[in-house]
Amino acid sequence: MPSTTPVPAPGPAPWRGSLATPAPRVLAWCLHLLVGALLVMAVGRAFVGGGGQAWAVGAVGAAFGAVYAVGPVLPAVRRSRRGAVVWLVGVGVLWAGLLALTADAMWLAFPLFFVQLHLLAGRAGPSAVALTTGVAVCSYAAHQGRFTAAAAIGPVIGAAVAIAVVRGYQALYRESEQRRRLIEELTRARADLAAAQHTAGVMAERERLAREIHDTLAQGLSSIQLLLRAAQRSLGADGGTDGAGRYVEQARQAAADNLAEARRFVAALAPQDLEGTTLAGALERLCATTSATSPVTVRFHLAHDPGPLSTAYEVALLRIAQAALGNTVRHAGARTAAVTLSGLGDAVALDVVDDGRGFEPAALPAPDPDRGGFGIPAMRARTRALGGTLTIESRPGAGTAVAAQLPLPPAPSPYEPARAPEPDPVTEAPR
Repeated sequence: MPSTTPVPAPGPAPWRGSLATPAPRVLAWCLHLLVGALLVMAVGRAFVGGGGQAWAVGAVGAAFGAVYAVGPVLPAVRRSRRGAVVWLVGVGVLWAGLLALTADAMWLAFPLFFVQLHLLAGRAGPSAVALTTGVAVCSYAAHQGRFTAAAAIGPVIGAAVAIAVVRGYQALYRESEQRRRLIEELTRARADLAAAQHTAGVMAERERLAREIHDTLAQGLSSIQLLLRAAQRSLGADGGTDGAGRYVEQARQAAADNLAEARRFVAALAPQDLEGTTLAGALERLCATTSATSPVTVRFHLAHDPGPLSTAYEVALLRIAQAALGNTVRHAGARTAAVTLSGLGDAVALDVVDDGRGFEPAALPAPDPDRGGFGIPAMRARTRALGGTLTIESRPGAGTAVAAQLPLPPAPSPYEPARAPEPDPVTEAPR
């Protein structure tokens, strides 16, 4: 029977494959050896018995063995359903001829059951087994000169056992294949998760650097520039003693250049979602993307424009919205959700509301590396880092509302009088 290359007809799945694993190869070789042993036994008994048909049994037995042996090595049999069926019919005809000459050939029916169930699809396999069983029983009865129930029991039980074994083996193989596919999916998911975690780590570090540059270096350079401008004006038009005004101007210009460079760093490190757009635009795009890629319809509402915000605030609010919508899509079973951005004068608020199944906030399990659960703690950490609050309102069956509110820092006090003749845009506080 074919044993090394896929055969299109359904059967025990590993026997259709490449038999790369040891178990299918061992099973195939055991079946081949069983056929060979039973064939040798039938032919040998014919010669030992000394009947006149011994040479005829030997010739038909040799033909049967030769045809059976070429099956596993012929590409037409290994790869074509039609070729496999033709080969199986040839083997069956020769077996029937051998059975007509000697009753001992009946024992070859048992391994032939497995071959037929392997090569023939659907109901054809059991039908061929039933036909083979009938031929074996009738032939044995003809050799004995009478029909007995005992003569029929053996082939029938053998056929039933073969069908049960093959069906059980198929079920085991399907389960094995499902586990193999599951392992492959888990492996891919693990690789994707590792890549996503790496990307998230890179983005988090970029955001941290942007915040650090914005909150320390850029703010310090801006303050230095304002102080140097005030010092320059206090020196007067003559530039002070020993040209001090000239050095102050050079220091102010150096501070302005470095402030511009720091702003370029902040812009380069900011999230791509905020590149070339405002926070409201990024949130609106997030809602549209979520609606297009998930079964949840998400709408964005700008209740009141909070105006220009620092990069740290924009990043925090965008990440909170992404995390809240991610939880809605994965866990809430919601149909609709709404994201609202509101400017409250001295604060900015973000609300994410869905109509999902809800949950009990007090019963949330602690974050676990295997099950996740880091979304809400991460949102709380972002709001705390900026002095804000995160409120979650939910109950089973009533949806969920996530509200983040961040206080806005007070406007910096100007170091120069309001009567300055020409404002310098470089001295504006960095965003």
